[in-house]
Amino acid sequence: MKQATSKLLIVDSNPEPLAETLSDEGYEVCTANNGIDAYKAAKKEQADLILLDIMLPGMDGIELCEKLRDNKQFDHTFIVVLTERNESYSEIASFEACADGYIAKPIKTRVLTARLKAILNRRSYNNNPTVKKIGNITIDNKNHIIKQNNEEIKLTQKEYELLLLLSSKVGKVFSRKLIYEKIWGDGLWVGGRTIDVHIRKLRSKIGKEYIKTFKGIGYKLIAP
Repeated sequence: MKQATSKLLIVDSNPEPLAETLSDEGYEVCTANNGIDAYKAAKKEQADLILLDIMLPGMDGIELCEKLRDNKQFDHTFIVVLTERNESYSEIASFEACADGYIAKPIKTRVLTARLKAILNRRSYNNNPTVKKIGNITIDNKNHIIKQNNEEIKLTQKEYELLLLLSSKVGKVFSRKLIYEKIWGDGLWVGGRTIDVHIRKLRSKIGKEYIKTFKGIGYKLIAP
């Protein structure tokens, strides 16, 4: 099924072929061919998802991703990195910059569109407009706000979804496999370090005492 209501910003030195393909799939598409213009376009277009190539003139994709994540306007914008560089360094650097996904080129159109559909459909894992308190953390899912000691914590979309998942059953151990399925939907989206990176980033923001690791099994959220 085509995603006619979703807007994509494609950032690539040659975005036209991919833009044409995804436009034919029913997406609303806008483009930029360098990092500087892409940041301006992102602020103007307010896309649901940004497909971002690492190798860009003016400002590379990792720098652009970090700049977008520093702007609260893009807190709930999905960012997926596209690259021909298949080294683990590129994957880790992408997630360190708080990207939501990583795809190595070349990629088949049907696979790409299936992945885009999956990530755009995963806005939240708890749609109930409730407020939950865990220790000194308050989760306001109606307004998508996380506070700790009454101060708002800035989370990326994936960090937010991960916290929602873990907080859905405080004290329950979520296996790595289940986290992959719930957060990314398809193990092909990500590499083996992805969960580790996101858990580490989430711990750095809410406090490492809240997330307990069960080596070789998974993670659980606790109220210290």
